[in-house]
Amino acid sequence: MSNILGTIFKITSFGESHGMGVGVTIDGCPAGVVLDESFIQYELDRRRPGQSRITTQRRESDSFEFFSGVFEGKSTGAPITMLIRNSDQRSKDYNHIKDIYRPSHADFTYQEKYGIRDYRGGGRSSARITAGWVAAGGIAKLLLKHSGIECKAYVSQVGELKLETPYTALDLSKTENNDVRCPDEGMAKKMYDYINSIRKERDTVGGVINGIITGVPAGLGEPLFSKLHAALGRAMLSINAVKGFEYGSGFSGVSMRGSDHNDIFEREDDDVKTLTNHSGGIQGGISNGQDIYFSVAFKPVATIMQDQKSVDKAGNEVTVIGKGRHDPCVVPRAVPIVEAMAAIVMADFSLLAQTSKLRDLRS
Repeated sequence: MSNILGTIFKITSFGESHGMGVGVTIDGCPAGVVLDESFIQYELDRRRPGQSRITTQRRESDSFEFFSGVFEGKSTGAPITMLIRNSDQRSKDYNHIKDIYRPSHADFTYQEKYGIRDYRGGGRSSARITAGWVAAGGIAKLLLKHSGIECKAYVSQVGELKLETPYTALDLSKTENNDVRCPDEGMAKKMYDYINSIRKERDTVGGVINGIITGVPAGLGEPLFSKLHAALGRAMLSINAVKGFEYGSGFSGVSMRGSDHNDIFEREDDDVKTLTNHSGGIQGGISNGQDIYFSVAFKPVATIMQDQKSVDKAGNEVTVIGKGRHDPCVVPRAVPIVEAMAAIVMADFSLLAQTSKLRDLRS
């Protein structure tokens, strides 16, 4: 079940970093959705490796193939399977860590849990598998487009370089104008130079991605164990290298008083809105019609181009030699992944709400 996400719009992830390919099967996509292949490919291109000097130099086209569930450019209601073939694996680059546990990787935990691990590029634990999630997110975005829901994300922090400007004051259309995917041109330049300097030092650095979901109607989500923000948190924390998730005021809200933090309701035309949005568009686990905004924290990439001390399967002390092709900072390529996971969750909750309404009408 750990490979499955969703209740109605449900994705099943498959593949490994150095296997034949990676991909996803989507069950529950309604029939008749126009599947714009150029848009889905555009989303995959945003995540694709080898984009710039500050990303991994692995060369993959990330072209996808539909295997099922599509006819004449539309979804049929049957499961949709999408495959992205691997073409630039260098498995020999990992022979030296076959029996070694790399610091802060999943090598040890996978070995302990399964008794076997694919050491080539991390196998199933590699961020390579998120290509399938982005493909599924492309379909989720196309589905959400009909209801006016849009999921956007951008890089707001790299190391100690932090963009303090709130998203409401940013032009998010500029996010794709630079390799860092930060909508502030001046900060983007600083972030790029910093990541590049870290790369030259054969090290890595972490960062933060901010996500915004607009056009969300009130009433999406369930109380208690199916809260909308809990589902978003689960999706974001499933992304490789993610160490933290917060929505709305998040941790900063603890320093505020209730009299300042409470979002006051007001009537605007025929709608009920709030004067502020410290709640991040979700109250009681259910959307209130305001923008949903959140932050996702990514750790420094665990693979560094430096030698490190560790142990092997037998418990012997060893030196892990830093080699291979890896991102010095993951956040630029993770922006489309964050958007995709948000879209998958929102598509699922939108369909859940529609199903609930149909059930009420029939009763």
